[in-house]
Amino acid sequence: MTGLRAQSAGIVLMLAAMAPLLGGCDQPTSAVAAAQTFEPDVSIVTIKPQSRALVRELPGRVAPTRVSDVRPRVSGIVIERTFSQGGEVKAGDPLYRIDPRPFEVEVQSSEAALAKAIAAFEQASQQARRIALLTSQHATSEAENEKANGAMRQAEAEVEGRKAEVARARLNLSYATIRAPIDGVVGAALVSEGALVVQNETNLATIQQLDPIYADFTQSVAELNHLRRSLERGELDRIAPDAARVRLVLDDGAVYAAPGKLLFSDAKVDAHTGQVTLRGEFPNPRRELLPGMYVRVLIEQGIDTDAIAVPQQAIQRNGGGGSEVFVVKDDNRVAVQSVRTGSVQDGQWFVIEGLKAGDKVVVEGFQKFAAGDKVRPQSWTEADASAELRRTKHVQR
Repeated sequence: MTGLRAQSAGIVLMLAAMAPLLGGCDQPTSAVAAAQTFEPDVSIVTIKPQSRALVRELPGRVAPTRVSDVRPRVSGIVIERTFSQGGEVKAGDPLYRIDPRPFEVEVQSSEAALAKAIAAFEQASQQARRIALLTSQHATSEAENEKANGAMRQAEAEVEGRKAEVARARLNLSYATIRAPIDGVVGAALVSEGALVVQNETNLATIQQLDPIYADFTQSVAELNHLRRSLERGELDRIAPDAARVRLVLDDGAVYAAPGKLLFSDAKVDAHTGQVTLRGEFPNPRRELLPGMYVRVLIEQGIDTDAIAVPQQAIQRNGGGGSEVFVVKDDNRVAVQSVRTGSVQDGQWFVIEGLKAGDKVVVEGFQKFAAGDKVRPQSWTEADASAELRRTKHVQR
């Protein structure tokens, strides 16, 4: 009996010790209930369709407006180089001088031959006049008169031929000074003084015109056809030729300050790549753009009058690789909405299908909720958008 009492007392003491622990089991239930009633803040944008230019980003290369290889038009020995390598030259500026003495001698020889031909012509003319007078007096035959006139015309033709030789000799003498054919920047000197240059063969230097300058870029024929069909269906409005802008993005991500203009689209498709070549022209007064530079070209190709765009981070990817967004419904609960996206422009995804005016799309706070949760939506400001765009560009660089 005494043992039973001792055992009962031990059980009572043990239950008393465990009472605080058992009472604490209600706390997690209270925490879960509190968590379920908490509504996290999320940033949203309200969809407002607006007119936006459709801008394509295409790869391209910078090319000079004009290129000229400087070649001699006469053969000879170079005696002087008169330009600074890498400097600016104007059309007509002297670049090289070839030894002019052989050409000066040729001019003198041609002038002497001309003088001789003129003297012969004057003598033939006098003889023709005498024969003509005698013929009129029936003192000589008509045949002699015709012979004298023929000799005079031959002498006259000889004079003209000699004049042409003089002109050719003087032209060759002028070619002894090799001049710049175009304005531009001259490259390295490819020959030095004392070198023998051959007419029309030796390349002496290269001149490139860099202001303005071209940017040649390519676009797939599939994209061009899709653009053409969108314009024909009225999904896009055409941009006036004088309003379309072409911009350059340099290899460091900076946008070139001066906009350009689209010159033409090639009339053929490259059979190997399926690409069409387009060309833009840009001012280049400070020679920031150099031939061969890789650039990205931003070209406006149409206007979407009711475009829907959302910040890049609003677009999520599901397990199947599709695009989706989180939309806050009228009861402030979050739902998943599948969308079809187009291109990215200025940190914004163009949404082709899946959203409409007035939809509230989540752009920040994804880690705070799951689909179906209730949230407190907060408006995403333009300052937030600018900061996000700067962050995106910094990451891309």
